[in-house]
Amino acid sequence: MTVRDRLLAVVVAVLWGANFIAIHVGLEYFPPVFLAGLRMLVLAVPAVLLVPRPRVPLRWLVGYGLGFGTLQFLFLFLAMYAGMPAGLASLVLQASGPFTLVLGAILLREEVTRRQWAGIGVAVAGLATIALARAQSAALLPVVLTLLGALGWAAGNLCNRLAQRGAQAERASAQRGAQAERASAQWDGATVNPLHLTMWMTVVPPVPLLAASAVVEGPGAGWAAVGAMVTWDGLPGLGALVYLSVVATVLAAGIWTGLMRRYPAGLVAPHSLLVPVVGMTLAMVLLGERPSVVELLAGAVVVGGVLAASAPSRRRAPAEPAATVG
Repeated sequence: MTVRDRLLAVVVAVLWGANFIAIHVGLEYFPPVFLAGLRMLVLAVPAVLLVPRPRVPLRWLVGYGLGFGTLQFLFLFLAMYAGMPAGLASLVLQASGPFTLVLGAILLREEVTRRQWAGIGVAVAGLATIALARAQSAALLPVVLTLLGALGWAAGNLCNRLAQRGAQAERASAQRGAQAERASAQWDGATVNPLHLTMWMTVVPPVPLLAASAVVEGPGAGWAAVGAMVTWDGLPGLGALVYLSVVATVLAAGIWTGLMRRYPAGLVAPHSLLVPVVGMTLAMVLLGERPSVVELLAGAVVVGGVLAASAPSRRRAPAEPAATVG
């Protein structure tokens, strides 16, 4: 990865680390499942009306929306509503990094170097140390729910990558056809826009999430909270919703999608391990959570492992492998 793209990955980690503070605030104003659906609905409407649909295979677009947009946030919001501390949630959710690395190697047959495995191992060891130090403050159910959210994120990452590859394969097929010249002209400039893909991902989650909210939380509970949001007392909830929708979903996820398009999952995913460092720091400053010395040292280990896993190889990077379905 270039220095610029590594810096972009770090920016995403900072934005997603602050995301846990926004979730903590939002859950004080909205039911959890409804909040997960509302944040996507806010983006789905302008996406359908204003954003061109990305030319990617529909099944992978739906898979991206179900994994990244639906399962991740459904389980994460339920976990934090059930008592998962914001700092610990930011840590446990980053199991998506190792999940993505392993799934990418198994299902997409992406090459993972020994140094990358070693870097991930160091980072995971740091995460495990923090988890052990914090495990006594969290019940088992919230931790399990957060891990399920991490698995949803990893599945979304893989579907995102397959969507990008599917678009490339379709373009190559069109160019080889009898009308190659016209097909080529049609595809020129039509490379998948990461922001468009991220926006259209948000079209998938609202229906299942809001339907689940109506059944579990009641059909009127969430919309009553929306009405209260326009009052002076509801402004923090409105701010949390804007951050979750615009900053964490459009801006951060759009950058992340672009990085996943340009690099193998094994190079990009390790940067997500920086998120708990940011999340735990902000939780300490803003929410009064107090990490121990062991947790702070383990956080430094996480950073070191991420840097080792994402450092450029001395060998020339292998060619992009053909799209495969595991």
